[in-house]
Amino acid sequence: MHVILLSGGSGKRLWPLSNDIRSKQFIKIFKNGDGYESMVQRVFRQLREADPEAKVTVATSRSQVSALRNQLGDSVGISVEPCRRDTFPAIALAAAYLRDEQQMDENEPVVVCPVDPYVDTSYFRTLTRLSERAAAGTAKLVLMGIEPTEPSEKFGYILPADAGDCVPVKRFTEKPNRETAARYIAAGAKWNGGVFAFRLRYVLDIARQRFGHDNYRWLFDHYGELEKISFDYAVVEQEPSVEMMSYDGSWSDLGTWNALTAVMEETGVGQVMMNDACRNTHVINELNVPVLCMGLDNVVVSASPEGILVADKNQSTQIKPFADAIDQQVMFAEKSWGSYRVLDVEEESLTIKVTLNPGHSMHYHSHAARNEVWTVIEGKGRTIVDGAERIVSTGDVITMPMGSRHTVIAQTELKLIEVQTGSSISVFDKQVYPLLASGNASDGSEH
Repeated sequence: MHVILLSGGSGKRLWPLSNDIRSKQFIKIFKNGDGYESMVQRVFRQLREADPEAKVTVATSRSQVSALRNQLGDSVGISVEPCRRDTFPAIALAAAYLRDEQQMDENEPVVVCPVDPYVDTSYFRTLTRLSERAAAGTAKLVLMGIEPTEPSEKFGYILPADAGDCVPVKRFTEKPNRETAARYIAAGAKWNGGVFAFRLRYVLDIARQRFGHDNYRWLFDHYGELEKISFDYAVVEQEPSVEMMSYDGSWSDLGTWNALTAVMEETGVGQVMMNDACRNTHVINELNVPVLCMGLDNVVVSASPEGILVADKNQSTQIKPFADAIDQQVMFAEKSWGSYRVLDVEEESLTIKVTLNPGHSMHYHSHAARNEVWTVIEGKGRTIVDGAERIVSTGDVITMPMGSRHTVIAQTELKLIEVQTGSSISVFDKQVYPLLASGNASDGSEH
């Protein structure tokens, strides 16, 4: 089975845990053994458990690539969107990537689904059935229709032409009001969860008709010029040959704190204390200080380096305009090479804790307008400063004046405290240089 996972958006309705780099699907809050996993890790694990041979490609923006590599490793393909152009260009680019870069046959079926649903194993069995139905070619497009649990205004609806497990589609409707949704459900309509299957050449043909090209390199190079349009509008609502396969297992769209806390196995993650008077209260604490809650009812508390949220769960659905109004630098991010956390921000200094995974490194680089000092607090590695190599371990201090070329390569997991000082501290103040063979390291990059 070939699967394209759509991973987009910043998920600001889950502020302060999500930001433009760490979207909601990368937040580790789901219990898995002795640790926690994120939405994307959970879905990927469930996919592989259902079909160990499944070939998975993630369609995502540049800002998420490093986090995906950090959490999923190199076992997935990644189709990188140069900018955001909605779901049809993203799927067309991913389809071209599969054919031109991964050598997938155009007659093979592909299943497309979001990266962040909370589902059980029956969902992935239905994905397999969708793939098989698309391969059979009885319809050009096969959709998953999700059994509604309420007349929700958040979803589109699929109205089938007949009753049955896999039937032709009569029509679609986008997010009706509650009364209309109730009538649709009474008539047998299902939620449209954005899950569908087709033969690869089907979408490539539409891309060629709509954009004039279906070549991966051309689509990538001209991506910002492509029409910004959803897959539903560009394809689903224009296609007369569509079938719907019903899915009646558990399914939840985890786009709000209300929905997320409803599926959490624990009421507290991190250093959390609650007294017996708390009711229906969930706390997620990523800070290294305890959070104590007393007498709270129907409340979500979330604490991270980005900020602290204390909200009535019903009110938490209205968080987005407030999160959009907050303008600050990203305080925490996971990267392919490790992670970083901002500890302190001053007018002419920035203090960061950097964790490098074994075998990874920063680019060999320099800064024109700031000095840097690294203090190793855990682990072993090598530094190269202006060509001079040095073995470093816990307690060592490395000084890099502005203009000096430098990098660090982790031999074990390596933790550093980095202090930047200067009158102009900016992520754009960076010049990258090739590293000599003797200092060869992985392709990790600096935060």
